[in-house]
Amino acid sequence: MISTNPPVFIVGAPRSGTTLLQYMLKSHPEISLPTGESHFFIPFYQRRSEFGNLKNKDNLKALLDEIYQAKKHFFDDDFHGIRFDSEILADRLHAMEVSTVQDTISALFQLNAQAEGKKYWGEKTPYYILHLSTIMEMFPDARIVHIVRDGRDCALSMLERRWDLRIFNIYHAAYIWNKYVTSGLEFGKRNPNIYFELKYESLLTTPQEVFRELCHFLNIEYSDSLINFKKSSETGKTPLLTQPLQSNNTHKWKSKFNKKQIKLFEAIAGTTLSACGYETSNQSYKLSTSEWFINESHIRLCNIYSRLFLD
Repeated sequence: MISTNPPVFIVGAPRSGTTLLQYMLKSHPEISLPTGESHFFIPFYQRRSEFGNLKNKDNLKALLDEIYQAKKHFFDDDFHGIRFDSEILADRLHAMEVSTVQDTISALFQLNAQAEGKKYWGEKTPYYILHLSTIMEMFPDARIVHIVRDGRDCALSMLERRWDLRIFNIYHAAYIWNKYVTSGLEFGKRNPNIYFELKYESLLTTPQEVFRELCHFLNIEYSDSLINFKKSSETGKTPLLTQPLQSNNTHKWKSKFNKKQIKLFEAIAGTTLSACGYETSNQSYKLSTSEWFINESHIRLCNIYSRLFLD
């Protein structure tokens, strides 16, 4: 089996700076990070019994074929070390005696890292924060890096990208932010030795300090390349990836949201905001029965629509 080093997983709520952190961390000379999001780790692991004995090369190739078809754009556009050829990769992984779904994934990412001349592989898919126990079951030596941003700024950004994220009101944005961040915080309390938490705001204002602490956690040397990261030239990526760090990209919610929106967000996620050290208005707001019903129904309909037509 291929010799692997601890993988790094970047997680967080949507629009919390995971992509910025991904591009900065991938600029480290020892860390390989694809520029997209995989999304396939959990589904394929959950289906692992379907693929038979992966010591059989035909079964291994069938798994690789299915992984590629599930995330073709990811491997074609964001996997920069190796070309995904199922036949060639099946031969290589078979020779490495790969025998499980998780080892297949790890081997793919490690081969990609080695082709880039790097020691460690990493991955950024925000929703994996809801499945960290499974991620650790798959990769017991993994390191989890959770980036946290003020939920109200996240909500503002979510609503600006509403059609991409399928989040259309402040209640839904607060619900998603609270769900993701709470999941990460709870995991961190249970697993402090493999969990690192950083603030988006600190990343913008004191990046050297943040990365020195993160490098110490990852047991790698600090490099100035983390701050002077390679910018993206892709128009589809977040604008912050095409320019130097914008230290003032914070607290936009204060001028963009009205008082009711702020109170509504804090009614859902105020406790978590406070737990993360963010100021709150300290003005109580209680959802009426009709507001609760309408917003909960909205979330359920979005989830149903997503499963039926978009996933």
